[in-house]
Amino acid sequence: MGDLLSRIKRHILVFFAVLGPGFITAVVDNDSGGIYTYSQAGARWLYLPLWTLLPITIALIVTQEMCSRMGAVTGKGLSDLIREEFGLRMTFGIMILLVLANLTNIVAEFAGVATALDIYGVSKFISVPISAVVVWFLAVKGNYRSVEKVFLFACVIYVSYIAAGILVKPDWKEAAIQSVHPQLMMDQGYITMLIAMVGTTIAPWMQFYLQAAVVEKGITVKEYRESRIEVVVGCIMTSVIAFFIIVACAGAYRDHPTDIGSAKEAALALKPFGQYSVLLFSAGLLNASVFAACILPLSTAYSVCEGLGFESGVSRTWREAPIFYWLYTLLIAVGAGIVILPRFPLVQMILLSQVLNGMLLPFILIFMIILINRKSLMHEWINPPAYNAVAWVTVIVVIGMTLALTGITIRNPQ
Repeated sequence: MGDLLSRIKRHILVFFAVLGPGFITAVVDNDSGGIYTYSQAGARWLYLPLWTLLPITIALIVTQEMCSRMGAVTGKGLSDLIREEFGLRMTFGIMILLVLANLTNIVAEFAGVATALDIYGVSKFISVPISAVVVWFLAVKGNYRSVEKVFLFACVIYVSYIAAGILVKPDWKEAAIQSVHPQLMMDQGYITMLIAMVGTTIAPWMQFYLQAAVVEKGITVKEYRESRIEVVVGCIMTSVIAFFIIVACAGAYRDHPTDIGSAKEAALALKPFGQYSVLLFSAGLLNASVFAACILPLSTAYSVCEGLGFESGVSRTWREAPIFYWLYTLLIAVGAGIVILPRFPLVQMILLSQVLNGMLLPFILIFMIILINRKSLMHEWINPPAYNAVAWVTVIVVIGMTLALTGITIRNPQ
């Protein structure tokens, strides 16, 4: 009995020691783009999109676990492995696509900041520059441990969406039915929404950031079991939050389903259900936007520097990793600068960022599947058949949805 308790105690201690990369990466996936995407899904299609969350969660767990395992086994980031195994030219091309996609995501995060504080009458010309400075100082003046603690605290605030969803008093029976009742329609808006939901939940940047964070934290195969549990817990929490965002908006718009112009509209639609529901929804949006505005530039800087062979990491000084910090600074400056442009289409940029994520995802997954099945890299830690099946199905489904959307758009350009 004593040996059992000591083993349990050791596993718990190791779990909290490795807690961070997987949990943070999964939860921050509910960023401003994700919140708008889920809000739009609930407002336009009510409870119908809930069925997608189960397969998306399974795919998210598999992809995140693969990256965590590769990082623990090889001690290298994903872009580092791609460069070593596929060459610098291929890596450079992927990095260009990733930077472009991530830049739209970063713009979307600062758009989320502007949207959240606009509810309280704060101009974007004030909110965006201040948030950009805060985000910059957090990583540049901190180290990995201090930054991680701030990120873990930010994860807790996502509970506000669960509270907001409960306050709306939605139709729980209908929500339960639609959660297990798949429905497909050859409708341009519906297909776009599905791609955006996949893109916002299993974003390409997540794979690069998670693996880099696992490596920087020093997690090895000895702590891998606890790290895997952390990844799974984070993925489940992500989908729970997404569920309550969709449910809250479905409840708010149940009498008049419509396309919403922003997450601000979704928050204000909750007013009939009490001021607290509006406060909780907008607080969650602000937290998610600032949180992701920290992570996305970091993820991009990690990926590019690893892929091109430069030093990277928040534990290094500016002198030790100048390219890393300059790229991080540039991404924040450009992302925030674009948002404060007059008449900038914030909503369109947010949705575009999520669709781009969904279109880029299959290519990143293909590299991941090839890498994790190479015995020269992973030894006995290669993918089991079930993981390969889920990963390849995800690739095929996303490519299929993208082709379907392209075909529908060509036939019905309006």
